[in-house]
Amino acid sequence: MFRIKKLDIFIAKQFGLLFIATFFICQFVLMMQFLWRYVDELIGKGLSLDVLAQFFWYMGIMLMPQAFPLAILLSSLIAFGNLGESSELTAIKAAGISLLQSMRSLIVITIGITLMSFYFQEVIGPKAFISFRQLLISMKQKNPEVEIPEGIFYDGIPGSNLYVQKKDVEKGMLYGIMIYRMNGGYEDAAVILADSGRIQATEEKKHMLLTLYSGEWFENMRQGGMGVAANVPYRRETFSTKRIVLDFDSGFDMAEASGIASDARSKGLSKIMHDLDSIREFNDSVGHQYYKESTYSTFHVPHLSKEDSLKVLKEVAKTDHNFDAIYLQLPGEQKQSVLQMAANDAKAALNDLEFKSDYSDYLNTEERLHQMEAINKFTLSLSCLIFFFIGAPLGAIIRKGGLGVPVIISVLVFIVFYILDNTGMKMARDDNWTVWFGKFLGTAVLSPIAFFFTYKANNDSVVFNVDLYKSLMMRMLGLRQKRPNIGKEVIIETPDYAQDAVMLRQITSDIEQYTQEHRLRDWPNPIKVFFRPGDDQAISRISDTLESVIEDLSNTRDKVILNEVNTYPILATHAHTRPFRRKWLNIITGLVVPAGIFFYIRMLRFRLRLYRDLKVITKANQTITKKIETTYINKV
Repeated sequence: MFRIKKLDIFIAKQFGLLFIATFFICQFVLMMQFLWRYVDELIGKGLSLDVLAQFFWYMGIMLMPQAFPLAILLSSLIAFGNLGESSELTAIKAAGISLLQSMRSLIVITIGITLMSFYFQEVIGPKAFISFRQLLISMKQKNPEVEIPEGIFYDGIPGSNLYVQKKDVEKGMLYGIMIYRMNGGYEDAAVILADSGRIQATEEKKHMLLTLYSGEWFENMRQGGMGVAANVPYRRETFSTKRIVLDFDSGFDMAEASGIASDARSKGLSKIMHDLDSIREFNDSVGHQYYKESTYSTFHVPHLSKEDSLKVLKEVAKTDHNFDAIYLQLPGEQKQSVLQMAANDAKAALNDLEFKSDYSDYLNTEERLHQMEAINKFTLSLSCLIFFFIGAPLGAIIRKGGLGVPVIISVLVFIVFYILDNTGMKMARDDNWTVWFGKFLGTAVLSPIAFFFTYKANNDSVVFNVDLYKSLMMRMLGLRQKRPNIGKEVIIETPDYAQDAVMLRQITSDIEQYTQEHRLRDWPNPIKVFFRPGDDQAISRISDTLESVIEDLSNTRDKVILNEVNTYPILATHAHTRPFRRKWLNIITGLVVPAGIFFYIRMLRFRLRLYRDLKVITKANQTITKKIETTYINKV
């Protein structure tokens, strides 16, 4: 039965305070990153404080589900890092409480945050997205004189298209102005050219006052048809200063949400699943219609129905007429006309296919976006649990608190998740990957990592032992391990010099025999290396005997002997025969050609090293043996 204990309350307090602090930090960072996308919509628009407050409020609500996982990762890492650094985690484990038992209160809290994240995405997030998009569209309509771009037509003013070659924001002047006014339709458009001008909002914020300098006005006067104005079809006016009042509500009004509501991000899960059925049904109907049109156009003869077209084609097929021969009999003008008609038909068919292709891609993308948003509600919520089971075990393993190492690790983990999630999202959106694979990519990669860290931390296994990985890399690359300096300050027993001399002479004899038999400088047979079992027992016996002599001679005070003993290399007794001790690993390495070549060359390096090491050992044996005989044995 689950009972709340003092330890659960203690750890929950440690985590809760850190989670609140890290959540606001993560929220601030995400908001600043998100703000850069819309900074142009805020600067220079004269927006009031309440509008800016709404902008940041809706932005913060939208980003809360993304801040939850990062805050959980950072706070759990710091919390258990603090416990490990202060040895409190050691005391907890000494009391017989495992890591998972100490984490149980935080697991319950994390599950609650996960459900809260899903609730935000399901209920609050879609409403916040609709309000945010409404606010953003309305902000773009605020003060269009700032919004007008250079070098392209601006259609933000109803009934007019405005082109500005250059603008001076500081002076509020526009240069190289061209205006198309279409109050009476495209046939009755007025064209206004001006050297410069300025545009300002009126006091009631319902119109725009456009002041133009040094320009001309061209306008079609045939609005009433071919009547009285038939003799005066156009009007041309040259002006030095001209003021035009344009209907435009530049006050702040909320935009319509009809276009925003179709976005998948503005819908809950039930709405998405409901709309997905409608989208799929509509896409299928469009696909069937395009298929019917393609089969109809294949057998279509202009101005005839499909059945009549088939009859005509069948009649033509029964005749022996050659179309090329018929074409060559035509006069030159008719040939040109036929070619032009064929080119126009082909161009029209190509344009039609391109339009249908673009529209089909749009429909398929819309369906995939709805699927991705539905999956995202689960993956983003599930990432809270995954990040907790990464952060808490890592904190227990690293045993470093504060904002140093935990922040670095949290950022690295989040960057990996962010890259995987965004890569999967883009590939799924562009239909390069399936939606399920793309959206579950980050979760599928981080889940085994979370399980691995939790298992290692709960069993007190070594994960971040630098010396262990350093030793592994040295063995992989064939780097030599240095022998520590031999010599003792306190000596209890003196060495048995006579026995050591006998053993060294025997080692020298074994080395000579071994060198003659094994030919270490020759290339070995790859079949024997990778596909046949066997270890070098002889060199192992030599190494064991040598180490026992070294251990006995380390008790001496003779500096000559100690100096020679320190020159003995550490023998690699296995690496010169085959890559691994396990037979199946050697077979796999031999079958994988690049890996097999690497380990074969590595083995050759170890063979040459062993050859040199045996020479060094022989020389040192002779020196030590001579020293023992002249100094210790002969004196006795």
